Amino acid sequence: MTSQLRHRLVHAGWLAGALAVLGGVFALYVHPSFLVTLVDQVWSCF
Repeated sequence: MTSQLRHRLVHAGWLAGALAVLGGVFALYVHPSFLVTLVDQVWSCF
Protein backbone atom coordinates (compact mmCIF):
# COMPACT_ATOMS: atom_id res chain seq x y z
CA MET A 1 0.00 0.00 0.00
CA THR A 2 1.43 3.33 -0.97
CA SER A 3 1.58 6.20 1.48
CA GLN A 4 -0.74 8.32 -0.68
CA LEU A 5 -3.39 5.59 -0.72
CA ARG A 6 -3.04 5.11 3.04
CA HIS A 7 -3.39 8.86 3.58
CA ARG A 8 -6.56 8.95 1.49
CA LEU A 9 -8.04 5.98 3.36
CA VAL A 10 -7.29 7.58 6.73
CA HIS A 11 -8.79 10.86 5.54
CA ALA A 12 -11.90 9.06 4.26
CA GLY A 13 -12.22 7.25 7.59
CA TRP A 14 -12.11 10.49 9.56
CA LEU A 15 -14.62 12.06 7.18
CA ALA A 16 -16.98 9.10 7.53
CA GLY A 17 -16.68 9.26 11.32
CA ALA A 18 -17.44 12.98 11.37
CA LEU A 19 -20.46 12.49 9.12
CA ALA A 20 -21.72 9.69 11.37
CA VAL A 21 -21.47 11.95 14.42
CA LEU A 22 -23.26 14.79 12.63
CA GLY A 23 -25.96 12.38 11.48
CA GLY A 24 -26.44 11.17 15.05
CA VAL A 25 -26.78 14.71 16.36
CA PHE A 26 -29.30 15.50 13.63
CA ALA A 27 -31.27 12.36 14.52
CA LEU A 28 -31.43 13.52 18.15
CA TYR A 29 -32.74 16.94 17.15
CA VAL A 30 -35.45 15.33 15.01
CA HIS A 31 -36.83 13.64 18.15
CA PRO A 32 -36.91 16.37 20.82
CA SER A 33 -38.77 14.14 23.29
CA PHE A 34 -35.65 11.97 23.53
CA LEU A 35 -33.56 15.01 24.40
CA VAL A 36 -36.06 16.08 27.07
CA THR A 37 -35.95 12.59 28.60
CA LEU A 38 -32.16 12.57 28.51
CA VAL A 39 -31.90 16.00 30.15
CA ASP A 40 -34.42 14.99 32.83
CA GLN A 41 -32.35 11.89 33.64
CA VAL A 42 -29.13 13.88 33.85
CA TRP A 43 -30.82 16.58 35.95
CA SER A 44 -32.17 13.99 38.38
CA CYS A 45 -28.57 13.10 39.29
CA PHE A 46 -28.23 16.51 40.95
